[in-house]
This record gives sequence, structure tokens and C-alpha cells, in this order.
Amino acid sequence: MSQTYQSDSTKKSAKKLSAEPSDVPKRTTLLRLLRYLKPYWWALALVVLGFAINAGTEIWVAKLLQYITDAINQGDQSKQNLFPLLIITLFFVRGLGSFLGNYYSALVSRNLVYELRVEVFNKLLRLPSSFYLANPAGTISSKLIFDVEQVTAASTESMKTLLRDGLTVLALIGFLLYSNWRLTLILFLVLPPILWLIRIASKRYLKLSKGIQETMGDVSHITNEVIGGYQVVKNYGGQAYEAERFDKTSKKNLLQGMKVVVTNSINTPAVQLLMAIAMSVVVWLALRPSVIDNISAGEFISYIAAAGLLSKPVRSLTDVNQKLQKGIAAGESIFALLDEPEEKDTGVISSALTGEMKLDNVSLIYPDSTVALRDFTLDIRAGETVALVGRSGAGKSSLVNLLTRTLSTSAGQITLDGIPIEDIKLESLRAQIAMVNQQVVLFNTTVFNNIAYGSLANKSQSEVERAAKDAFAHDFIMKMPNGYQSEIGAEGLQLSGGQRQRLSIARALLKDAPILILDEATSALDNESEHYIQQALDNVMKNRTTLVIAHRLTTIESADRIAVLDAGQIVELGTHTELMQLQGHYAQMYDRDFE
Repeated sequence: MSQTYQSDSTKKSAKKLSAEPSDVPKRTTLLRLLRYLKPYWWALALVVLGFAINAGTEIWVAKLLQYITDAINQGDQSKQNLFPLLIITLFFVRGLGSFLGNYYSALVSRNLVYELRVEVFNKLLRLPSSFYLANPAGTISSKLIFDVEQVTAASTESMKTLLRDGLTVLALIGFLLYSNWRLTLILFLVLPPILWLIRIASKRYLKLSKGIQETMGDVSHITNEVIGGYQVVKNYGGQAYEAERFDKTSKKNLLQGMKVVVTNSINTPAVQLLMAIAMSVVVWLALRPSVIDNISAGEFISYIAAAGLLSKPVRSLTDVNQKLQKGIAAGESIFALLDEPEEKDTGVISSALTGEMKLDNVSLIYPDSTVALRDFTLDIRAGETVALVGRSGAGKSSLVNLLTRTLSTSAGQITLDGIPIEDIKLESLRAQIAMVNQQVVLFNTTVFNNIAYGSLANKSQSEVERAAKDAFAHDFIMKMPNGYQSEIGAEGLQLSGGQRQRLSIARALLKDAPILILDEATSALDNESEHYIQQALDNVMKNRTTLVIAHRLTTIESADRIAVLDAGQIVELGTHTELMQLQGHYAQMYDRDFE
């Protein structure tokens, strides 16, 4: 219950933050993206070279038209015979330039996606639990998959267009100025209104791109929920509800996308219209006798051809604005995640623990003022087994989260072997705590890798088999097609609930930590399996400090002490026999449980 309160509170604040526009300037985001390109300066140099060659060939297209026109007018057969060779050479050079520009820009782009995706994933591994409580899994995965791809539009795809078409425009304008600078200056008259249109469209694109990202996160979130809970959806007839929910969210995404299309469909023709007006004026003036008499037919045709070639690159430069704003919006989303505060590790001590615990007036209050624990005091001896019982929301899971430093105390102090828990390095602390949770987490890999997971990967086959036998998992593992090398599928769904729980227990046994936390460790087992597992756990708990969270009180009768929690405090503490004699909270819960 306490975790739910925290989740709700943090989710509300997270949604509020995500709905507000970013205060980070677009220029800052773009410059930060460009820093990722620094290691690929050599590739970028080849991109510039390639597109510079490509831009130069645009001028030679116009010059070739002048060449052949003058050759025909002059009746020069030798020049006419050379024309086919010049065309072949021109397109060979253009192809070489295009290859250099396209290949190396793609190389930079894909490497950027790789590096950003790895950096975001590694960041996720270092974030505190509060981040995951505040953000749905679908939203997080959308940042990793969708937003990272969109970022490349700002840093590489846009750069590619800007270089290729920008250099082409510069080359053509340079040629036009060289040919007739007075006529060419007319083209610059439409520059202010074009820049104004681009500015208006940029703001619109940025706003719509953020909306698309949010709706994509919602789409991913709903998809993950349905995939993870498909059995509940089917058993409770939730198909129609989920289809309607998905359709509603997808329509929002569709509308945002169509608004981008509308903006682009208006902006691009408007820019082209302005260019057409300028071109018409230039052509009209070029046809005046006072102008045309001073140039040859070839020069006139080459000038008009060069002016006509401006249309395509200018249109591309207008379209690049949409990609750029998408990338900037995605970049803001990615950098917001990368700038999230990581899990703090204030510890400096990495000593081996015996398992002695002391909780002195510990309180835990969540951001929404919900009190999970209040003035909680409990001393646990090394090797002692203490059971925590109480109704939902009493503070049992919150206490476990404090011991693993998933959460931090609001007041009071926790010490392990006399060392304040915040002074112990997180890696050292968690290496000495083994947990078996009510919700089993398994991975889409082999049985062996699920038991020998993470820091346990160096364990031998015999050690893994011993742990599996102690967890009564060895027999069903050996019946699988490839034994310990059998794949168990996503989340281990190819196994029964009891089998998954026993693999989780085997993982905890293999860790052989001085502190063991069992959170409803036998909840998913049938009666026969539970009997054997309980025997195995009884053996494992010897010489090991064990905290047992249980709702079925018959499973904790042998605990050294039982702490009854209510409203975040201990209301009763003692052995099973002592608590039954009190005829208080525990006795009432036990009688109900027995009935």
C-alpha cells in the first residue's frame, strides 16, 4: 500500500513536468547533440567533401547547357562530339560525391543512434527506484526506441540536407552572381518573408513533435500493459476496453501527425510560391532587349537553367525544418532523462556483514505525506529469523525497501553490524542481501543464466545444480529439453508459477548472502511444493539473518520472533507461542488464517 501511495504521488508530479514546455533553449539542445558528432569529424569532412563535389556538378549542368547551345549555334562539330563524354564524366563525378556524402552521413547517423541508445540504457540502470515508480514502462521504452531515432533527424539527417542542398544553393547563387549580379539580387528580395515563414513553422513543428512523443509513449505503455497482462485481459473480457483505449491514444497520435503534415503542406508551397515570383521577375527582366543583347544564347540558357535548379534544394531546405524540430524535441526528451539524478551512493565501507540489524526510531514519510513507518524500533541479532506480519499497508514492504536502500529514511537510523546503513557502499550492501519476492522476475534466457544471474555468473555448474536441488527445482529442470540450458521464454511464462518461484529461490540460495529477505516466498507454490520448499528454507535460514514477510501465518510459526505491524509501528513482538498467549492482534490474525 505504501509503495502504491508513493507511485501515485510521484506519477502525478512526473506527468505535470512532462506536460510543461521545456525551458532549455533550442540552441543549447542542438549544440549538445552536435557534441556527439565530434569523434566523427573525419567522416563529417568526407561528407562535406562529397556534397561539395555534388554541389559543383550542379553548376556544370548549367555550363554544359551553355556549352552545347553555343556549339550548335557555332556549328562546331568537335565540341558537339565531346558533349556525350562530358555528360558521362559529370554524372560519374556527381555519383562519387553523392556516395561519399550519403555513406558517411549514414555512418555518423547510425553510430549516433547506437551511442545514444547505449547511454540512455546505461543511465536507466543507474536511476533510483523512484524514477520507475513515477514513469510507466512504456514511456521509458519509448524514449529508448522512438525518441533516440528522432534525435538523428536533428543531428545527422538535417545536417546532411543542410550540407547537400545548402552547398548546392550557395554554388548556384555564386554562379548566378558571377553571370549577372544585378538580376540575381532580385532573388534576395524574397529572403525575409521566407525566413519569417520558416520561423513560424519551426515553433509549430516543435510543439507538435512533443505531442507526438507523448502520445507514442502512451501507445507503448498501453501495448506493454496488454502484453504483460494478456491473461487478465482475456479472462475478464477486456479486449473491447483495451481496443478502445488503444484506438483513442492512437487517434491522438494520428491527429498530431496530420497537423505536422498540414503545416508542412502549407509552408513548403508558400516558400516555393515566393521563389517562383522571384524567378518570374528574373526571367522577365532577363528577356528585356537591353539585357539579352549583351549575352550569348548559351549564357542566357545556362543562367535560366541555374536559376531553375535552385527550386529543388530550396524546397529541401524548407522541409528540413520539420526534421530539425522533431529532432530537437526528441533531444530535449532524451537529455531530460540523461540529466535525471542518479541513485546516490554515500557509502564508503565495503566490509563483510554478519547480519546484525538495529532500527532506531525509524520513520518513512512519502512525498504525499503518507506515513509508512513511524518511530519504528527493532533489534535483530545475527542469524536470527524475524517474521513481519500485518495487514496491507502496515509498512512491511517499506521496511524491506529501507534495508536495501531503495528508499531512504525520513528520520531515525538503521545500522548493520553497528555501521550506519548509508555509510555502506550500495554494491557491498546489496551483494550481502538475497531476496525472494512475491512477484518473480525471470529473464528471457536459459535456466542456468536465470539462476546464476548478474554477479553470480561466475558460479560453476555444480554450484548452480546444488542451489536448484535445495530449492526442489532440479527435477523439473532436468525434464526440460536442454536441462539447465533450456530457454524459458519472456518472463519465464513457459513455466508454471511454482516452477518460476523455485528458480527465484534457487537464485537466492546461490547468492549465499548473510541476510535473506523472503517476501511471500512460497505464495505461488502448491501445498506439496510448499512443504518441501519450507524445509529447504529452514535449512538455508540457519546461521543467516532472515526477514520473512508472510500473510499465511502457519508458515512462520518457527520464526525466532514475530513482529506484528500496524500503521507503521510494532504493536506486538515475540515468539508464536508468546503472541498466541497474549490473545491480541496476532492471535486474531492466526485464528482467521487457520479458519
